[in-house]
Amino acid sequence: MIERTDAIPVTHAPLVGSLPSAAPRGLDSAEAARRLTSEGPNEVASQRPRTSLHIVRDVLREPMLALLLAAGTLYLLLGEPRDAWVLLGFVGVVVGITVIQERRTEHAVAALRELSSPRARVVRDGKATRVAGREVVRGDIVLIGEGERVPADGIVRETQHIELDESLLTGESAPVSKSPSATATALESPGRAGGAAVFAGTLVTSGVGVVEILATGPRSELGRIGQTLAQKIEPTRLQRDTRRIVRLFAIAGVAVSCGACVVYALSRGGSAAVWNEGLLVGIAAAMSLLPEEFAVVLSVYLAIGAWRLARQGVLARRMPAVEALGETTVLCTDKTGTLTENRMTLAVIAAGSAQANVRERAELTATLAVLLRSAARASRAGGFDPMDRAIHAAAERDLGPEPLADRGLELAREFPLTPQLTAVSRAWRRAGTDVLEIASKGAPEAIARLARLTPSAREELLAQSERYAMEGLRVLAVARGSLLENALPGDHSDLALELVGVLGFEDPLRASVPSAVAECQRAGIRVVMITGDHPATARAIAIQAGLRNTATVVSGTDTARLTDAELANRVGEIDVFARTTPDQKLRIVRALVARGEIVAMTGDGVNDAPALRAAHVGVAMGERGTDVAREAAGLVLLDDQFTSLVGAIRMGRRIYDNIQSAVTFIVAVHVPIAGLTIAQALIPSLPLVLLPVHLAFLEIVIDPACSLVFEAEDADPAIMSRPPRSAERSLFSRATLARGLIQGVSALVACAAVLFVVQGARPSEVVRTLAFTSLVASVVAMVFANRSHARPSAAIWILLGGATLLLSIVLLLPQAQSLFRFGPVTWSELALAVGAGAASVAWLPLLQRAWRVPSTTGFTRAQIPT
Repeated sequence: MIERTDAIPVTHAPLVGSLPSAAPRGLDSAEAARRLTSEGPNEVASQRPRTSLHIVRDVLREPMLALLLAAGTLYLLLGEPRDAWVLLGFVGVVVGITVIQERRTEHAVAALRELSSPRARVVRDGKATRVAGREVVRGDIVLIGEGERVPADGIVRETQHIELDESLLTGESAPVSKSPSATATALESPGRAGGAAVFAGTLVTSGVGVVEILATGPRSELGRIGQTLAQKIEPTRLQRDTRRIVRLFAIAGVAVSCGACVVYALSRGGSAAVWNEGLLVGIAAAMSLLPEEFAVVLSVYLAIGAWRLARQGVLARRMPAVEALGETTVLCTDKTGTLTENRMTLAVIAAGSAQANVRERAELTATLAVLLRSAARASRAGGFDPMDRAIHAAAERDLGPEPLADRGLELAREFPLTPQLTAVSRAWRRAGTDVLEIASKGAPEAIARLARLTPSAREELLAQSERYAMEGLRVLAVARGSLLENALPGDHSDLALELVGVLGFEDPLRASVPSAVAECQRAGIRVVMITGDHPATARAIAIQAGLRNTATVVSGTDTARLTDAELANRVGEIDVFARTTPDQKLRIVRALVARGEIVAMTGDGVNDAPALRAAHVGVAMGERGTDVAREAAGLVLLDDQFTSLVGAIRMGRRIYDNIQSAVTFIVAVHVPIAGLTIAQALIPSLPLVLLPVHLAFLEIVIDPACSLVFEAEDADPAIMSRPPRSAERSLFSRATLARGLIQGVSALVACAAVLFVVQGARPSEVVRTLAFTSLVASVVAMVFANRSHARPSAAIWILLGGATLLLSIVLLLPQAQSLFRFGPVTWSELALAVGAGAASVAWLPLLQRAWRVPSTTGFTRAQIPT
């Protein structure tokens, strides 16, 4: 079969010669430059990428890091450079990790934006030329052809059989035909078949056209949707809780610091030397209550979590979204391109009583082979129309290349689809004869008209098509005929053909989706489909995907009738929304949020962007997603795989679990430190047990535990078999604080016992040594107690080895002893101190069993009633 390339010119520069009379030369270059300057570039306004300095500034505005900077500066002024550089160095590490991660994120999104930026063929000064899409201006004459994206909104002035995929605006995957208009001056709404308006970002699937641009940039349909993304992003619950607890700790730290300084100095005579010591005690008291580790946990855990997600194909544009995934209760997803593969596949063919499932290679009867061969002849090979591609793929697979080659045929005439007759007919001439063989495909109503069907035959055809549509298939009918070339009518509708059969197409479900949906449901996450597609198609896909409530499908018309309050009442029981407009998607998400749900929303089109921003977690598609969707989302699926999102939810839960373990440890570890610091201020007979240098040493143990050990903990094997945590549950809940306080008080009692046993019998340097040793041992014991799994990781052994080595150095090396004001101790005294510290939290598993909380992961997973 020879298909002449001049039948439908794909790259149709000759159309320039027949431009609309209103603008025969297009704009001149000077006028185009003036409009570009005055009206701005043709691009959607997006968030400007932040520089490294901006990121550093924003990080340092966090109250916790501001407190760290202030404390480090104060230590420098007081002549304690070691403690100061520990704190300031730590600030630098946190800032550095955050800057690197956010810059990598910005660069990745910028690369995606660059890849998706279209080029445009415009007519300037009477000549066709290619310019960047951002340089298209109002009034430009633009040539569009198959496989190209429309650069801006406009009116089709001339066309040859043009169809566009407008799914990024409407959610409807079927191509939309367009008709030219010489007089239209206003844009219709997207998705209107037979209309003259085309819209920025939509894809030409077949044909060519000449478009006059009416709206660019923020004034386009795409741009107007982008304007809805300017609303402020609310902080997550975790961010709000952390800021609140930091403020409380900061106030308490200042009060205790001042009180400890004054009490210490006044209770010991008030001399200048005592006041200097009191000032050190006050600083130590402030440091003991300053929860600088919270900043580490939040910044480092989320940054490393984002890095881990990136390795799994998920880009975190806003790191709090990583944590928010862990509490997601409803996952709203689009259909086209998210649950499905966004490609048409021929599923079923039927001719009379004969029918075959052709999703895989099928043995076709002679009648069905004629049907498939006729459909292939009515379709363009190598085109962009998804149904044409599906037909040829099935024909090549089931008929082989020889029947399609049919070297004795060449294309003689094509009758394109029109709004009046939604069918395409192609006439093939057999070599050496004047006989034309006609093949036609199109909407069943149009083919019934060309086949001159009787009313009863027409009703039978339409009923068969409706049955397939109810299965989620998109239906085309096929007809054929033959006539002499000189008898070929000039008008498409004058053809008289014979009905051959019907074709059923599907946009197949991704193979991995059912298992991913099932995993979400086991995890207590409801999956809701919100699509612009036909209700029957949406329901069929929902059933295949395994959604639960598929008996009722709510259409966009039904949604429009509901008030916001009525919609909020119904969204709890509806899992499938079809024929949904962009504003209705936004209403549905807001209704779910109003019910108290934590909503994650996936999407790839411009129409998804407002809902992506309104959801707690917006998830955009990276491969086929639009810039607007990526700008609105907190996460981007680089591989467009629904299973990657489920993995991201699992990662979000793991991160929250590990943060909670770390927070419990932080609360616990500050109790004995603060207790000993305050005790040495209130009890004159006690020596100075904790000085700033001791706290610096403890930070070397505590910080790696917070930033490395707990972060490296694997996820609980049953993490996706439990319901999402309550949105009302605070990270700093009474349960979490109670666990930390119980551990901390236990460690404080053990350290105080050692202190009071040896006090009076041994010099103050020895008392300080043993009390500090007991404190270090209890800190390490609390790391083990707060881990999430019984099997230790490599990180915890490294921590244990490092802590043991450092403690040995300060206990045995004379220079270190002098710096820490330590004295020599016996091995039995050392064993007493280490044993007391290690045993301080050993009884906690017994307490957990007393509370009857089933867990093999240690005390941190005990769910104490709040």
